Amino acid sequence: MPKAALKINRYQAIIERVFFRHYKPGAAEVVFERDELVQAARALKIELPKNLGDVVYSVRYRTPMPPAVAKTQSPGHEWIIDGVGRSQYAFRLSRISRVEPNPDLVTIKIPDATPEIIAAYALSDEQALLAKVRYNRLIDIFLGVTACSLQSHLRTTVESIGQIEIDEVYVGVDRTGRQFVIPVQAKGGSDRLSAVQARQDIICCGAKFPNLICRAISAQFMAGDIIALFELALDQGAIKVAAETHYRLVPAADISPDDLRAYAARSS
Repeated sequence: MPKAALKINRYQAIIERVFFRHYKPGAAEVVFERDELVQAARALKIELPKNLGDVVYSVRYRTPMPPAVAKTQSPGHEWIIDGVGRSQYAFRLSRISRVEPNPDLVTIKIPDATPEIIAAYALSDEQALLAKVRYNRLIDIFLGVTACSLQSHLRTTVESIGQIEIDEVYVGVDRTGRQFVIPVQAKGGSDRLSAVQARQDIICCGAKFPNLICRAISAQFMAGDIIALFELALDQGAIKVAAETHYRLVPAADISPDDLRAYAARSS
């Protein structure tokens, strides 16, 4: 069996055991402690991963819930894992919310301003994506504000959630003087954009930057070197897609007069 498959099965087995240790039929929330992941691994005689947090991360962003856990979901809902405090998590039944690129959207060509040396040495899909978004000012273009990167990989603690990490935080201003905080999550490869992470990013920015308007952004690599950008918002406790645009970074010479006429017609 491929190593990746073993890793996924191992993580799902640990999560499943922790879930059913506390679950009672009809429950909408199942709280557990981080140390229970260790206990479950020992009980199952499974070798612990070096990074214990990767167990939760994997099920949040890479793989579905174990089938036995998914069977307990009520119609129209799915289990998510939320942070609820320091070293504490909770399985919560949430309305199904998918953040996935719409394949039918048009793609907008943008002159590629990524420094070649950055493109050559980016170490991961996520880092490459964040760099392309930053150097091509895609946040500015997408939101119509002037935005600057404040910090990458912001690790902080939020009282109601515990420790979280935001991939990148921008601050920005528009022509009327309104100021914004813009948390960005980026996913490449097989990782999936997460409504859970977007919700935590919004809550965190509300707590840390109470005087700024929060506009949460998610970025996803698609096939064909397309970058999908989403603006996400909280609506009655659920994450909803407020806007989505697809961009392709190309040499300036690859943007034809016909492309420019089409963009002008769509904006009029």
